[in-house]
Amino acid sequence: MSFLNNLIVKTLPIVPKSIIKSVGGRYIAGDNLTDAVRVTKELSKQGASSTIDVLGEFVTSRERSLHEWQTAYSVLEAIHLNNLETYLSVKLTSLGLDIDKEFGFANVRSLVEKASELGIFVRMDMENSPYTSITLDFYRRLRAEGFDNVGVVLQAYMKRTVDDIRYLLPLQPSVRLCKGIYIESQEIAYKLPEEIRTNYKQSLRLLLDNGANVRIATHDDKLIDDAIQYITTNNINSNQYEFQMLLGVREERRNEIIRSGFGMRIYVPFGSDWYGYSTRRLKENPQVAGYVLKAMFIRG
Repeated sequence: MSFLNNLIVKTLPIVPKSIIKSVGGRYIAGDNLTDAVRVTKELSKQGASSTIDVLGEFVTSRERSLHEWQTAYSVLEAIHLNNLETYLSVKLTSLGLDIDKEFGFANVRSLVEKASELGIFVRMDMENSPYTSITLDFYRRLRAEGFDNVGVVLQAYMKRTVDDIRYLLPLQPSVRLCKGIYIESQEIAYKLPEEIRTNYKQSLRLLLDNGANVRIATHDDKLIDDAIQYITTNNINSNQYEFQMLLGVREERRNEIIRSGFGMRIYVPFGSDWYGYSTRRLKENPQVAGYVLKAMFIRG
């Protein structure tokens, strides 16, 4: 089956987009904000909180970035109006970072400021390596301005991550720790699964032992089990951490973690820019071949 999985992954670029959308739909709330609100409410009934993300990245025009800003602003209003147990996740390149650094900062700052007024948290997502340093700099700038309703994401496959944690620790940061999904060079990123797991475990311990607020974002059983054991053995306060997973991924394991009494937050993306996100999810999912083949069979 692994051979078939690899074959399907390699052919994804030529699979019709209609099939990608039908298969990848499990990972996305829908095209509209109302879909994200609906899914967030459903997750709440299942004992999980969420974070809402507007799909889109690497925006190259001011007009488009302002559109993305307005959509994110609408998310904040919807969270407040519906009293949702969720927060906003943003990608800096969708807010104009590639157009002008200060333009991008002004956009994210205004969202964080509005969120602060409404009592809502905002997490700046981490993108590929050209944006790592600037994202962390934006975080430090926002915290220096007094905003404590903002957090960042760090990726365990990056060799710099432990140093980045030490750089942030004086701020008592809120960090979402994940493995990382972008393709990076061997010079700056670990490639072997066990190397990545080792760095994830070291990073998690460094954060927890120093009082950071940690979001344990992984679907890897080895890392989940390790985190639970470390948290239990060291009596880590439940206010200091939660587990996080992606919508549509490993739902049985997700529900098992919830039943065990641990906090769980689900990443809920929505929007029309679904193709890139869907293909990344399909590539990392071991069942991708079955999903795609089933969809092609039904379509045929």
